[in-house]
Amino acid sequence: MSFSVFTKENVNNINNEKLKTFQQTVSEPPVPLFIETLNKPIRIAIIYPSADISDFWIKNFKAMTKRLLALKVPYEVHEFTSKQIEHSLQTQYTKQVLSAEQPYDFVIFGPSELDLQAYNIQKLSASDQFKTFIWAFHTPNDEWTAQPDAWFDFSSAMGADVLCEHAIKYLGKEVEFAANRGIPGITDTQRSQGFIDCVEQEGDWLNIYEHFGQYQKLGGADGVRLILNNFPEVAMIHNANTAMTMGAVEALGEAGRLSDIYVTGWGGTAKEIEKIRAGELDATPMRMSDDLGVATAEAIKYHLQNRASEVPLIYLGRITVVHNQMEESELNRLTREAFRYSGIE
Repeated sequence: MSFSVFTKENVNNINNEKLKTFQQTVSEPPVPLFIETLNKPIRIAIIYPSADISDFWIKNFKAMTKRLLALKVPYEVHEFTSKQIEHSLQTQYTKQVLSAEQPYDFVIFGPSELDLQAYNIQKLSASDQFKTFIWAFHTPNDEWTAQPDAWFDFSSAMGADVLCEHAIKYLGKEVEFAANRGIPGITDTQRSQGFIDCVEQEGDWLNIYEHFGQYQKLGGADGVRLILNNFPEVAMIHNANTAMTMGAVEALGEAGRLSDIYVTGWGGTAKEIEKIRAGELDATPMRMSDDLGVATAEAIKYHLQNRASEVPLIYLGRITVVHNQMEESELNRLTREAFRYSGIE
């Protein structure tokens, strides 16, 4: 089974052969860096919403740092953490990074939402003191005055498509469903609207209700309670991230409705895999999670080797759907590959 995914959206300027070659590097064992002139650790700043429930951020941080160790790249890293909704905090962090007394070599930015952080990304990208990498988005904007050096992501649009295909195959046609959406913006448009459009067009499904839960656990739980109280006919609930999935599962469990409503998550995080194994979550698009962190470490190595031209502008990690009908051995294999550096706690 192949897990490589390359979307057509916003990637016209990417050479597919470059991306495929780089993916091979990401998937294979590390080849250590040998540069005699690198006599001090590189300095890395990472600004990201790792304080949320989803383990996507911290696991890729672990994957990146462990891969750097395996590559024998000496480094020091400073984390600037926030929640997904703390947009102004990321602005403060951007100012701190730009005014650092000792300049950074690489800055990794995981935006709380791309449009809201566009100004900060351009400020970072305009600096000639460091390279700027973006996590969790892959949509360059030609109108920006300064452009990041690379984007590292999983395709939310492709995730929506593969989840749509699975849901229609499992649940059939003409299903009444609801969606716990996140925050209006690119990510939710791709994850939620993409799924909604697909099942409506391909499966003649009917979208009964949409709730914007702000990517928060409480928001997912609130959405489920509203659905159960007002739309008891709903047979399936889509969730746009791990935090809302956890809230949805909890609320459905409290109402005794887990067995008769099909629930999907997003991302295939460790918490979601745990819920699938427990029989509380039905399916989720699963990222080969550590791909993003490993790819970032490899990109750093390439820059240090003066091979930046070999790093694709947009890197997209591998993704597939895992579900509660999957053989345990297959689920275990995918889990080991997805979290090969960060591990499963």
